[in-house]
Amino acid sequence: MYAWIWRKLPFGMAGKLVGSVLLAAAAVALLWFVVFPWAEPLLPFDDVQVTQDSGVPGDDSGGGLTVPSVSPSEEEIPYSTHSNNAPPTTPNR
Repeated sequence: MYAWIWRKLPFGMAGKLVGSVLLAAAAVALLWFVVFPWAEPLLPFDDVQVTQDSGVPGDDSGGGLTVPSVSPSEEEIPYSTHSNNAPPTTPNR
């Protein structure tokens, strides 16, 4: 099929290159502006279901808030909070 299209494009090598780029751009535009918007409602990307279950094992509160066991000031943060360009640290092995 591609060989047939290549043979049918006019104006020598330069015309064939320009014509093939234009055909590819037309195919992409057709997909982008016609096919994908038509198919979007049929695809399940936005089919999100929210339930009462929090998904946390052992949480019987039905999605309620839990109190952390350690206050945030006592947690160890593995990166610097004072600069954006902290050098990477090597893990202890």
